[in-house]
Amino acid sequence: MARIVVLGIAGEDGLWVADLDAGTVTGVDAPTGGDLKKADDLRKAGATVVKGVNLAALASSADAVSGGFMDVSGGFMDT
Repeated sequence: MARIVVLGIAGEDGLWVADLDAGTVTGVDAPTGGDLKKADDLRKAGATVVKGVNLAALASSADAVSGGFMDVSGGFMDT
């Protein structure tokens, strides 16, 4: 089974597809129909849409994730 995740970052219009098995992340065109478009429209309106993912958090850098990412001032999970 391929492990593919579609990501969108709050405040940004674009979507990304991360292929975890291939180790790639690629920007994708905006969906023009179907459930992905509905989900994209909801997130652009401020909703958080989650399916099949149990942790997603924006980090300020890769270093913040790999070194003490749960620290309050580590740049990860900061408010």
